[in-house]
Amino acid sequence: MLTYPTINPVAFHIGSWPVYWYGMMYLVGFLGGWGLLALRIHRSPRGFTQEQLSDITFYTALGAILGGRLGYMLFYDWQMLIAQPLLLFQTWKGGMSFHGGLLGVLVAMFLYARKHHKSMLELTDLVAPVVPIGLAAGRIGNFINGELWGRVTTMPWGMIFPSGGPDPRHPSQLYEFGLEGVLLFIILWSYSAKPKPVGAVSGLFALGYGTFRIIAECFREPDAQIGYLTFGLTEGQLLSIPLIIIGIVLLVASHKRIRHETIS
Repeated sequence: MLTYPTINPVAFHIGSWPVYWYGMMYLVGFLGGWGLLALRIHRSPRGFTQEQLSDITFYTALGAILGGRLGYMLFYDWQMLIAQPLLLFQTWKGGMSFHGGLLGVLVAMFLYARKHHKSMLELTDLVAPVVPIGLAAGRIGNFINGELWGRVTTMPWGMIFPSGGPDPRHPSQLYEFGLEGVLLFIILWSYSAKPKPVGAVSGLFALGYGTFRIIAECFREPDAQIGYLTFGLTEGQLLSIPLIIIGIVLLVASHKRIRHETIS
């Protein structure tokens, strides 16, 4: 059994204002994504310029934060949202939904693409490979907060989390860090290194994330207020199934389009 390294959730203070590690991880994710987007545009512009980078990053960050928080409260804790609506703004306490954040980002990307007369799929293809950086940082934030821990385990790397009871549990935040963050980033970054059909990178992201999230949820304790749902699946697994379907459809459609254009 491993010892959980209890960390003060407050990284430092600015005067009397606390700065939380959770928020710092989001900052790391956005700055890392910004830098990698700049590198992608430099290596292969894909119709985008460095001057547009700030706007793309801003739209993405705003969509992720607003959608992530609202999605969490709606998907996982809607009763609390009704009882205490101001909790929606207390993001430093954790409680962000990737699926809600994804919807927020897609809305933001749609608005940006419409405003600047860009292809929605070309824009999501550009952004998708850097998203795992933010996911990885967010999972580290979950681990520091001692939240979203895994199911009880007898494995030697089980940890006793401060809020998880007396039994050792899977450090599922670290599993998700490795799968949805590190491994997904390596796959997408390698795949997108050379030009791909429009929609293919977005499709691989949706397929990869959905698959890895379903795997990770097998070790993660379901949210207490929800528990297990249809067929013993968790909320996260059910929300990830449509992503896998969408990912497959995008991949197949993008490659069919290329074959059709080649034949024509």
